[in-house]
Amino acid sequence: MTSTTLVLPGDHPQRRALNDEVHARPPDSLEAPVRLSYLVLMGSGSRAEDLAALTRLLEGTGAPKPSVDANHFSANLGSLRIKWERHTEFCRYTFYVQGVEKKPFSEPAISLVPQDWLRNLKGQTIAAIHANVVRGVRAPDPVKTSQEYFNGNTIIGSLISGGTGRAYTDFRIHADGFGRLLLCDRQMTARQAGRLVQRLFEIDTYRMMALLALPVARKLAPVLTEAELELSEIMSAMQTAGETQEPILLDRLTKLEASVERHYTDSHYRFSAANAYYDLVQQRIEELREDRIEGFQTFREFNDRRFLPAIATCRAVSARLSAISKRIAHATVHLSTRVSVSREKQNQALLKSMDNRANLQLRLQQTVEGLSVAAITYYIVGLVYYAAKGFIPKGTEYTPEFVAACAIPVVLCAVGYGLHRFHKSLHE
Repeated sequence: MTSTTLVLPGDHPQRRALNDEVHARPPDSLEAPVRLSYLVLMGSGSRAEDLAALTRLLEGTGAPKPSVDANHFSANLGSLRIKWERHTEFCRYTFYVQGVEKKPFSEPAISLVPQDWLRNLKGQTIAAIHANVVRGVRAPDPVKTSQEYFNGNTIIGSLISGGTGRAYTDFRIHADGFGRLLLCDRQMTARQAGRLVQRLFEIDTYRMMALLALPVARKLAPVLTEAELELSEIMSAMQTAGETQEPILLDRLTKLEASVERHYTDSHYRFSAANAYYDLVQQRIEELREDRIEGFQTFREFNDRRFLPAIATCRAVSARLSAISKRIAHATVHLSTRVSVSREKQNQALLKSMDNRANLQLRLQQTVEGLSVAAITYYIVGLVYYAAKGFIPKGTEYTPEFVAACAIPVVLCAVGYGLHRFHKSLHE
């Protein structure tokens, strides 16, 4: 059968990048026994700065350098393997070393990293975990495990992935600044172990990232209480406020609205991110496929009892902030309408007053125009008198006074008619 070469239309510019996105950051294969150190940094700087730090670590090792547009990278540095991943708000490093220590967690994987390089990393630690993956078919003794691995702390643990492994942790930060995780491999494949470790690391990471909203919520709670009291006072005053008090109340209300909106803008991203991270934690716990180990809290139970109330607090404060913002906006519209109506009434009264003044001015103008007709007639008749006096000889029958007297009605009518025509032309 002859193969046919197919010619497709050109690729969309993002086709390959979007297709490869689902394959990005794959979990590594882990063969027990292995120990890992996991470090998550916030505010580490730009991607270029992260890559520059990686390049310094790789110098002299012969390992390939990361590309300038990489968001994840892994390399073997002899007995140590490093994996770097960059996310929206943080970057994370995972270090792997085969084998176990003589004493649990005494020689973590990160101890093989040059301390000067580690000390000079930019950013702040938000999560850090040491993990040991060991082989263990039989369930370890809880008391002994707590004393040996977790300094006697209460342990959270469960059967995971259909019983192929056991996971234990205490969700505490120990003296070295790291949490601790013990994963007992019963029948896990290397890929399965890698996925489970990554999920357990991500549960702790996303839990901490979600809890970043809790200090914001605690800080906002008294602010919202004050804002609600202020809004209540303004609403009470609105019921009996007159037209002179309404602009003052509107000024208070707009200032309160600006303050609440500023807090809403400052905290909206953090609360939205907390909900997204909480959903990721729940998803990762679901993917563990937990079964109970008698006497231990499961990961789901621990998070439901300790983590969920904090998220509920954040959600309650977020909902409260959104509600008071809407109430203030509604009150502002209502009060603005009242102030506008009051101003309309004032404007109508002002226009009526101006209309009355205009009528008075018109009447005065008409009176003045009437007087001006007489004045103009007087001056024109005076001119006629002087003209008649100059042209009529003495001793004739018609004296200048007679001529002036006869001119009065004619001039009066002419002046009145002229003013009438002038007003008519103005109106037209």
